[in-house]
Amino acid sequence: MTDKHTLRATMRPKLAAMEPEALAGKSAAACERLIAQPEFAAASVVMAYLHMPAELAVTAVIEAAWAAGKTVLVPRVDLPTRHMDAIAITSFDALIPGAYDILEPAGEPFDVSRVDCIIVPGLAFDRMGHRLGQGAGFYDRFLSRPGMRAVLLAVGFDEQLVAHVPTEASDWPMDAIVTDTEIIRPTADKN
Repeated sequence: MTDKHTLRATMRPKLAAMEPEALAGKSAAACERLIAQPEFAAASVVMAYLHMPAELAVTAVIEAAWAAGKTVLVPRVDLPTRHMDAIAITSFDALIPGAYDILEPAGEPFDVSRVDCIIVPGLAFDRMGHRLGQGAGFYDRFLSRPGMRAVLLAVGFDEQLVAHVPTEASDWPMDAIVTDTEIIRPTADKN
């Protein structure tokens, strides 16, 4: 059985080798599929992410949320404390480079109990709803906050689906995984 470190070491170069045109096309297909999901449609407050290179771009999801009058949140992380907050944004204009050179917003943290849907990135996913993150644990700590009730929709490329993602007690299963070609709705119970 593969451990998390080995799986990350396998997935990172695999994603980095994807051609920009393939990344863009597959991102567009996954975003279209995600926007069509009932959990997204029903959400008033959506948390998305601002992608890194070789990561599925969800810009179209953010724009669709704004167009539908939804409140959009994105992460802001503090590396020394390994803490992540959700911050509301109304455009991409005021974002500045933050941790890992990912764009981040200024502003006050949003109340996590008011978040309806979180679009979660990852390196690998399996059909049981397990997700392998980058390894810093930002999302798992964020999702364990008191009052968190959001539906968790992971997004990734088909190439990120694996037979098994190793898990620990602190890992949060996803409610659904949306890829460029399918929607996976696991039956795994949340922690």
